[in-house]
Amino acid sequence: MPALWLQEMKWPDVLKYLEKDDRIIIPWGSTEQHGKFAPLGTDTLVAIALAEDASAKTGVVIAPPMWFGWSPHHLVRPGTISVRAEVLIEVLYDVIRSLAKHGFKKFVVINGHRIVNIPWMQIAAERAQRELKVKVVIFDPAYMSKEIADKLGFGPVGHAEEIEISHMLYKYPQLIDLSKAKDYVPKEKPLYHVDPRDPRDTLCYVPSTEEDMKSLIEASGDSITGRPTLSSAEKGRKYHEHLVSRLVFVLNMLREER
Repeated sequence: MPALWLQEMKWPDVLKYLEKDDRIIIPWGSTEQHGKFAPLGTDTLVAIALAEDASAKTGVVIAPPMWFGWSPHHLVRPGTISVRAEVLIEVLYDVIRSLAKHGFKKFVVINGHRIVNIPWMQIAAERAQRELKVKVVIFDPAYMSKEIADKLGFGPVGHAEEIEISHMLYKYPQLIDLSKAKDYVPKEKPLYHVDPRDPRDTLCYVPSTEEDMKSLIEASGDSITGRPTLSSAEKGRKYHEHLVSRLVFVLNMLREER
C-alpha cells in the first residue's frame, strides 16, 4: 500500500478518510547544514522516510512535511534556515488546530531534528491537548532507538554522525558523498552528555553559539560531530526498520484510544 499524503488528496477524500480514522502523522525536520557530504534537508528527509513507511503499513494519512526547524547555531553555514522557536510553537499549534477543526484527533509529530526541536514541540503539544482536546505524541528517533543503537555499534548522537548518515545511506544514498566525510569527535565536556541513551548525570542541552560553531569548523575542517565514516546502509536499514516498527506500534496504540 502506498503512503497516503494529505496534500495529494482532494477534500472529499479527506472527508471519507475521517469517517473511519482520526489519526495523522506530521513529519517535521529542518533545513540546515550537515557537513560537506550530506544534504541540508537530512532531518526532514528522515522524518519523511519514517512517515511514508509507517503510512504504507497502517494507512494513516501524512500531513505535508515541515522543512524548517530551530537551527540558530547552524547559520554559520550557508543554506541553513532557522525559524525562531516561539514562531514554530505557533505554526505547529495552528497546523494541529486546523486539522482538529475537521475531525483529526490523534497526532503523531515525527521530529527529525533531534533534541533541538523537542522543547518547542512539547509546548505546542501541551497547548493543543489542553485547548483543543486532542492527543499529541512526539516521536523522536534518538529517544525511540535507545534499545538498538548500541547493538548496531553506533557512537553518541552528534551531528551528521554515523547514525544519521547510515539512515540516509539506506533511504537516500544518492544524496550522500562519503568521500568528503571526515570524523571529528570533540573533547568531552564535564557533566554534559546530550545523547538520550547516555545514563550519566548531565546539564540540559543548549544550542551552541555561532562562535562555538566557528571554533568547531576550525578544529574539524567541517561543521559536524561524530564518525560519519563508520556509516553503512546495512546499519541504516536495521535502524530504520526498528523505528518504523515502533512508529507502527504507536499508531496502532492510538487507534485503540478513545
